[in-house]
This record gives sequence, C-alpha cells and structure tokens, in this order.
Amino acid sequence: MQKFTTLTGVAAPLPMINVDTDMIIPKQFLKTIARTGLGKSLFYELRYDESGADRPEFVLNKPAYRNSEILVAGDNFGCGSSREHAPWALLDFGIRCVISTGFADIFYNNCFKNGILPIKVKPEELEKLLDDARRGANARITIDLEKQEIRGPDGGVIAFEIDAFRKHCLLNGLDDIGLTMQKESSIRAYEERTATARPWA
Repeated sequence: MQKFTTLTGVAAPLPMINVDTDMIIPKQFLKTIARTGLGKSLFYELRYDESGADRPEFVLNKPAYRNSEILVAGDNFGCGSSREHAPWALLDFGIRCVISTGFADIFYNNCFKNGILPIKVKPEELEKLLDDARRGANARITIDLEKQEIRGPDGGVIAFEIDAFRKHCLLNGLDDIGLTMQKESSIRAYEERTATARPWA
C-alpha cells in the first residue's frame, strides 16, 4: 500500500449528501476482483450520459478537477452496501483523500485498508473547504497526516482527529497483509517449532 504522508493538490467539490457506494461504483462493475481499472467507472451515472459521453456539468469532468486527488463531499459519504470496490474505484481514479462531515462506518474502514485517508470535519469547516475547492486550480489544499492538519490556500489550518493505529498504518503504507508480514520472523519460528514438535501434522 502506498504511504500517505502529505498531499497537496486541487480538491474537487461534491456537496451531495448520502452519496452511496452504488453511486460511487455501480453494481454492474463489481464482477472484477482486481483493484485496478475501476477508476474509469467511478461515479459512472453522474459522469456519463446514456450514450457514454461525458456530462460536462459533473465536477470530475471539468478541466480543473480531472486530476483531483482530494474530494470534499457532503455528509454520510459512502453509505449503502459494503462493497470494497468503492474505495478501489476512488483510488484508481487518483483520489487519495476524502473530506466530509460523516462517513458510513464500513466505507470509512475500507478507506484506511486501501490507502485512502477519510477526514471528518465540522459542518462550518466543510463549508470553508467547499468554498476553497470551488476555486479550482487557483486554490490548492495540503493534507498533512503527521501534523493532522488541512492547510487551505489562504493560510487557514483545520486540525482533524484520527485513530493513532490507523495513522501509523497510513504513514507506513501498511495494509492487513503488510501488518502480517511485519511478524514474518515470528510466524516462521512458530512454523519451525510446530514442524519439530508435530512432524506428522
């Protein structure tokens, strides 16, 4: 998993509430178990019309936001079904951080497991960040995970809370497999002891 330390870039504003996982990545794209290739289908029904052409009014289709790595979203982001394809699609598109006033629990947990930083802020803080994001390329936002700060283009700073263990994992690029591999020597020693004690097993 890619480490998350600091991230500076243009944030895309998506002030919609209750964006569910089917809106993030519709059910017809859930046939794959690969984590790559889903970015082109992110927000499919919002991004494309019936013919498959871009909807120019959708934020991620606008030139200023096509390469956004930060998404500033409305409350209860990621609600609905528990599909892990939702963070896969966000990450494959290039989104490394989602900021909202609230997230569905399963989506929130899945973000951390896939290298995406979900940040919870207060409603008034979200409004300020949405205002910054609407300025497009003229307003770049910095996310500093070590300091737990969001720094706006005008010098404003918003502090955010994060669980210490999850912070450690993101800073060091540790997913569940990475955490397990940190115990590789202990696992190998256990297997060797077991093979000696129970050679028939």
